Amino acid sequence: MLKDRFRKFLPVVVDLETGGFDSKKNAILEIAIQLIEEDDSKLVLGQSHRFHINPFEGLSVEEDALEFLKLDLNHPLRVAVEEEFALNEIFKIINKHRNKYECSRAILVGHNAFFDHSFLLEACLRNKIKKSPFHPFSLIDTVSLGVLATKQTVLARVCKELDIPYENEEAHSAAYDAKVTAQVFCKVINDFDLN
Repeated sequence: MLKDRFRKFLPVVVDLETGGFDSKKNAILEIAIQLIEEDDSKLVLGQSHRFHINPFEGLSVEEDALEFLKLDLNHPLRVAVEEEFALNEIFKIINKHRNKYECSRAILVGHNAFFDHSFLLEACLRNKIKKSPFHPFSLIDTVSLGVLATKQTVLARVCKELDIPYENEEAHSAAYDAKVTAQVFCKVINDFDLN
């Protein structure tokens, strides 16, 4: 079902936390993916993976972004890796999962998916990563799914309408946002498939 449901594309939920809104100028600070599995013809959450990332040399991190994310780049428990390492590891995980479900490509699922996709594209370019598992331009945006299912666009409000728990204190962590976005994605698709 999974490969047939999305035209041989494997949905992978992605969330990035960044040092600003400009994918060419601002650094990626965190990346998380939430894998999707199928269980008895239903989409369910699989494993999640995340990396804290050292800002790429030459890219900026705005103070406003750090305050919004409540992120201390020098925190002793923040074990960060280089961007290239994080991307290569994430892509290996996705490719393994893609092969499991016999999918031709992964398709990025995100809340405001264009934002995360634009940062991933720029990161691949600057790290000379030529083979991203993701489709180069097709995306699945939970903003669109959310507004269709609930008439809401804000992730917290979409979750409220779908009876998905949402903790404001945990929001804006890549791992948490990817998990919640995946819950929205699975619920909307599963409910649609029942009709």
